[in-house]
Amino acid sequence: MLCYQGNKAIYVLGCNENDLLFLCKSVMPYGIIFWGNSHISGSIFKVQKRIIRIITKAGKRNSCRQLYKQLQILPLPSLYIFSILVFVNKNRSLFLSNSEIHDRNTRYNHNLHLSSTNLTMVQKGVLHSGSNIYNHLPLHITMLSKDAKQFKSKLRSHLIEHTFYSLGWILSINILMYCTWLLLNIFYLSHVSIQTC
Repeated sequence: MLCYQGNKAIYVLGCNENDLLFLCKSVMPYGIIFWGNSHISGSIFKVQKRIIRIITKAGKRNSCRQLYKQLQILPLPSLYIFSILVFVNKNRSLFLSNSEIHDRNTRYNHNLHLSSTNLTMVQKGVLHSGSNIYNHLPLHITMLSKDAKQFKSKLRSHLIEHTFYSLGWILSINILMYCTWLLLNIFYLSHVSIQTC
């Protein structure tokens, strides 16, 4: 329905940039935490990219990544990530941390607990995917969870800077940061051991 409305709005509004920006900024985010991880989000994302190209007068084959940054608009997957993380931060009492589940002092003690489930419907739900995404946030953003305004501001600037096109990107970015850190430490250790010999 939203995809149909987006295409209809593009046709009716033509090239009225203010109305198209309104569509991207206020209509698309409505209720996104419920439908942002569903199968229809791909077609709505295509409509959003089409709107961005119309506003900036870019060609059909041009990448939208820089255009999103230029307009300071979150791509649909990033908008979903933003909305769900704001929900998690506001309703922190609904989520348990790993330290509340067990007494062991582990590396992931401060993370939100993920219930073990095999059902895709549960995994794509607000509580499970919200916990999973929150656990993959950079530490400098999760430290601001007590101040909602700063949390939103830093999260928004982080998402605009990285322009995530899928949930997989935010879930893999910490793995990339860890691998970079590991490689730098290996290089440093090998460099120090060569000098001491």
